[in-house]
Amino acid sequence: MKKFLLIFFIATNYYYSQGISGTSAKYEYRFLVDMPTAGVINKGFSSATFEMMPYGVLITKIEVGVLERFSFGISYGGSNIIGTGKIDFYKLPGLNVKFRFLDETILLPAFALGFDSQGKGIFDKKLNRYEIKSPGIFLAASKNYELLGYLSLHSVINYSLERDDNDKDLNLAFGFEKTIGEFISFVGEYNIALNDNKSISFGKGNGYLNFGFRFDIADGLTLGLDFRDLIQNKKINTNIADRGIFIQYIKGIF
Repeated sequence: MKKFLLIFFIATNYYYSQGISGTSAKYEYRFLVDMPTAGVINKGFSSATFEMMPYGVLITKIEVGVLERFSFGISYGGSNIIGTGKIDFYKLPGLNVKFRFLDETILLPAFALGFDSQGKGIFDKKLNRYEIKSPGIFLAASKNYELLGYLSLHSVINYSLERDDNDKDLNLAFGFEKTIGEFISFVGEYNIALNDNKSISFGKGNGYLNFGFRFDIADGLTLGLDFRDLIQNKKINTNIADRGIFIQYIKGIF
């Protein structure tokens, strides 16, 4: 029976596991761990994403590919949702829109302009900001290469609207996605966090280094493991890395 289940699992993954990861992926990465990319969800498709983070944080995001290069989404969450005690919901839902105005060519990366008001982690009501600031207004660039599978490079410049901590700087982030076989990808990003390094900010000024793994386990279904803040930039957390779980399901709706 165990051998049969193992064979069934392998066969199912081989024939049906097509999501955002590995060389068999059929959908684009719209974000890595936290940083947005120039990828957009396919027209006529919808995506449901669930992220579980420390302190019982759970964030749900719904996105829809409205046009060929334009997507729209809403998100909501809170802290202490998973666990015990009083749930602390976020103050407002998050809104995200993205328009890719230039597709990738042999020489040039793809470019997308967007807005995302959904931050992550605990929401500080006094400073009116998330532990991980939302991207806000952003311009993202993405370029793909063939290298032992595929390698994607990403960069973004953004201006967050969370400014009550008196840190109103523009910000930069860089990242990558590397396929590992047909159904697995390794993602990484470095958020310089120029907008999170003042005296009352959450960051120490070293930036945030994040990594994650993505596994496609069924058609449109992707699971992931995230590791945030590997260089211990946060002032309120001395752990080596925050661990999180990522779940995403993509399906055509029209």
